Amino acid sequence: MISSLLIANRGEIARRVITTCRALGIRTVAVFSDPDADSPHVREADVAVRLPGATPAETYLRGELLIEAARTAGADAVHPGYGFLSENAEFARAVLAAGLTWVGPPPSAIDAMGSKVAAKRLMAEAGVPVLPELEPGEVTAEDLPVLVKASAGGGGRGMRIVRELADLDAAVRSARAEAGSAFGDDTVFCEPYLERGRHIEVQVLADQHGTVWALGERECSIQRRYQKVVEEAPSPAVDDELRAAMCSAAVAAARAIDYVGAGTVEFMLSPKGDFAFLETNTRLQVEHPVTECVTGVDLVRAQLEIAEGARLPAEPPAARGHAIEVRLYAEDPAEDWRPGSGPLHRFDLSSVDTEFAVGSAEHGLRLDSGVVDGSVIGTHYDPMLAKVIAWAPTRVAAARRLASALAGARLHGPVTNRDLLVNVLRHKKFLAGEIDTSFLETERVMGRLGDDRTERLAALAAALAETSADRPAQRGIPSGWRNLPSQPQRKKFAGSHGEHEVAYRLDRGRLVADEDVVLVDTEENRVTFDIAGVRRVFEVAVHGDRVFVDSDLGPVALRRLPRFTEPGESVAEGSLLAPMPATVVELVAEVGGRVEAGAELVVLEAMKMRHSVRSPGAGVVEAIEVKVGDQVDAGAVLAVVSVEETE
Repeated sequence: MISSLLIANRGEIARRVITTCRALGIRTVAVFSDPDADSPHVREADVAVRLPGATPAETYLRGELLIEAARTAGADAVHPGYGFLSENAEFARAVLAAGLTWVGPPPSAIDAMGSKVAAKRLMAEAGVPVLPELEPGEVTAEDLPVLVKASAGGGGRGMRIVRELADLDAAVRSARAEAGSAFGDDTVFCEPYLERGRHIEVQVLADQHGTVWALGERECSIQRRYQKVVEEAPSPAVDDELRAAMCSAAVAAARAIDYVGAGTVEFMLSPKGDFAFLETNTRLQVEHPVTECVTGVDLVRAQLEIAEGARLPAEPPAARGHAIEVRLYAEDPAEDWRPGSGPLHRFDLSSVDTEFAVGSAEHGLRLDSGVVDGSVIGTHYDPMLAKVIAWAPTRVAAARRLASALAGARLHGPVTNRDLLVNVLRHKKFLAGEIDTSFLETERVMGRLGDDRTERLAALAAALAETSADRPAQRGIPSGWRNLPSQPQRKKFAGSHGEHEVAYRLDRGRLVADEDVVLVDTEENRVTFDIAGVRRVFEVAVHGDRVFVDSDLGPVALRRLPRFTEPGESVAEGSLLAPMPATVVELVAEVGGRVEAGAELVVLEAMKMRHSVRSPGAGVVEAIEVKVGDQVDAGAVLAVVSVEETE
């Protein structure tokens, strides 16, 4: 029996495991890096052990430190979560060698699936359909398009689509570098890229006594950078016959490697209905909650009980209803998925029914988050803030509930992908089940929830709320007094639709503004307008020069602009600035070299992903202001390009 469990992970998955352990009466031990010292998972565990350092390589990827932490805190078992060392067979062996219970599959099963190249060969021998493997050096024009993939690891890292043979070498080189950085193994291979394919996976659960469950499939086709963003169970593309075939193949895959515990067998489904093996993830998946919601099975509890030797019933429970999960990231889809960082002032999804737990009802809203109000989003780890899951009797009902909850959430801090997620959930093709892995590239889902007029109204509300806060004695009536009453007060804000100059004044108690609105009431953080006969409330939150305005028209994030520019604030013309705090990992250009528009100049790494900084136009590189290994802040000058004038 497990009495004390060390969770060799952080954030949302650590909190998820803690929740189930609390229900089972199992003591929990958290570990934390220096940036994570104040994280929620540290506060919620029974005890916590510091891992000195900041980067994953210094902390969560050091198996010897994790095992020593377990010994120090008196843990008798280790749960790896997902990511980090969860699929590292040597770590699993070290845990077992230390006399601890490993809450995961046997090291031999991890070894068997650790290399995607070897795994595909093993699956082919077991009768599981597979895509052909191609050596990068042997790819021809007839093989295109192909997908370059890292043999180790996952999560979309070390993957590149190649449609032109001339792009193959650069794609392989880039994929190798990213794979080596993320997994310590730069082996890559190629396989045919399935245009308009669907990513379908089957959840398996196996005990130590030979019983293997297939708990149905999940659809994971909505992806960005080969990473899943929206997942659901069941798939709208899978009927009973196909489900039976895919589940049978998943069980065969698990039996072929003597699998034990929770795992996932992933497939690609072609438009013709043929499916082929991709990989087996020998761990819990990020998207496991959708399976929990439709089956009622607590997969973390099952992992723990299987590790203790429990038997599964002969048959898995039947699925009911539909569940959809979205991954809420601190990133800006409109800026090439640029990750964000900094303080998260407010994180509020007030309509959730449960957190981390399997709901008992047939419908509801679940939140699995790694953050709370006041959390600081750093640059060392994945930018996922939370997973939000809705389950309902039907797919459309689940999508509607989830979209409404996200649209009404108060998210004050770094830019998130919330608007994109809402747009996906409300998209007619998504609701019709017409999706594939290219959905985000082919459909128009990048728009903000609030349009230009919403931003202008939000800016006016922000200006009035700010004025009300500055004059508490006159709260409820914003100042409009001027020596020259015809001159309005002016304030400037910047939003996603551009700059907005707010001009307003009071004329005998009546608001006179650029917008055709009637002011009903105003206070420090709340403004009420009558707009064309409809009364609307705007909630205003101010954090430094950032202003967040929430209303039924949509959330708006603004930046307060000074009326006059301070001298010396501008940078040299042609300067390329770091879009986020990051590490410089490669300098592609040289000083004095000529570059074309869009040419890669500097490569940054942040939140475990590589980001290219490119020339805005053709010209000459005048200066490179950084070197490989430098840590740079957002806005730091990386290079200067003298861009040639064009007609």
